[in-house]
Order: sequence, then C-alpha cells, then structure tokens
Amino acid sequence: MRFAIATLLSLAAISPTAVAAPWTGQGELGLAAARGNARSENLNAKLDFLNEDDQWKHAFNVSVLRAKGEVTGDFDGDGATEESYELNANRYTLGASSAMKMNERSSWIAALRHEKDDFASYETQSTFSIGYGYTVFNTDETALTLELGPGFRRAKVAATGETESSMIARGLVDYRLSLTANTDLTNALLIESGSDNTFAQNTFGVAVAMNDKLALKFGLEARYNSESTPGTKSTDTLTTMNLVYSFK
Repeated sequence: MRFAIATLLSLAAISPTAVAAPWTGQGELGLAAARGNARSENLNAKLDFLNEDDQWKHAFNVSVLRAKGEVTGDFDGDGATEESYELNANRYTLGASSAMKMNERSSWIAALRHEKDDFASYETQSTFSIGYGYTVFNTDETALTLELGPGFRRAKVAATGETESSMIARGLVDYRLSLTANTDLTNALLIESGSDNTFAQNTFGVAVAMNDKLALKFGLEARYNSESTPGTKSTDTLTTMNLVYSFK
C-alpha cells in the first residue's frame, strides 16, 4: 500500500494541475439525535475535492459514519434482559485518484481506496488499481464516465484477524444528470472483485441547491461484500439527508 500511495503522490507531483488549477469541492454533514422513549445518535460526514485541467484530474474524498443506539440483551450473563446504549456503526473511508488525460474522452487512472469498519466482516480493506477511463458523454446537463482496470487488495478479516491479499478487477460507473436548474441527480457504482471477496457500492443522491454555496441532499448508499462472517450481513444500506456546502 505504500507503493500505491507513492504512485498517487508522484502523479500529483508531476502534474501542473495541483498548482495552476484551483481546487473545488463539497462538504456534507448529517446529524440526528433522538431522546425520550428511545435514544439514538448518528453522524455522517463527507468531503470531496477535485482539481482538474486539460491534462490532469485529481480527486480526493473522505467519509465518516458513526452511530449509537439502545440495544437489548443479557450482557452480564445473569439471565436477565438489560438495555445498553452502545456504538453500533463506526466506519471511515478514504479515497484518492489521479487521471492523466490522453484526449477529451480517454484517460489512464490510478485509484486508491481504504476503509475501516468496526461492524463489518472485514475490519479494514485497502485497494489500489491502475486502469482506463472513458467519458461516454459530458455536457452541462448530463455526464457518464466509465473506469476499468486491474488492481490489488489487502483486507483484514474481523472474525479471525487474518489478512487476505489478492488481485482484483475494479470497475466504476459514474453518472450525473441535471434535472432542473437547481436539482442534480448523481449515481456511482463501484465494484472491486477478487478471489477472496467481491465488494460493490452504489451511491445515489439528489441535491437541491438553495444558493451558490448551500444545498440539501438526499442520499441512498448500498454496500455489498460477497464474503460475510457469522453474525454479519452481506449488504448494508444507509439513507441520509445532509446539508451540503460547496467550496469554489
């Protein structure tokens, strides 16, 4: 993974984009808390940054999910049912990519993704890939980009603590549609498939801009791991309603 990080940093270093072109991005934040008959708290946050010119495109993203809630069970083994207020979601994800454009539609892409999840079959997953990107169309109203290439994956199994390593095939379908002057629809499907596990994530969002800086965004994220340990499910879903701030 050190090689993967070094590769991305090298691509960014030799690109004049990071100096010449301005960085743009978005920050999302959603927070909910319930008190009374039931207690719960959850926080989700995202940061996305983009730097692009005619030759290069760099992207970085970070996401966080934390949640607490009341759970019922026999926690001390005395046969009596108790209630406890515990952490039930704790996930951090970091992603980065650098694309060298060959023409208006084609590019070579290096991508890195790392996540840590305390409540999944895999405690950590790290992937690095190099592939080909193709822009099917890109207008003010709509855009579709495809990425495909080989990569490498390392993952720590939560149940055993063992580390798995395997080659993977990585694919990404990224779609955007402007429904109205202030409403955008986005959908991104990521697949990382190897001999040990197939990871898939589909992220759907509808954002309604209130002004140039602020927007409200509804999101639906579905995540899938083909290999799951006893007590965990293969598919997780997350529904969000976030406030979005744009950095321009």
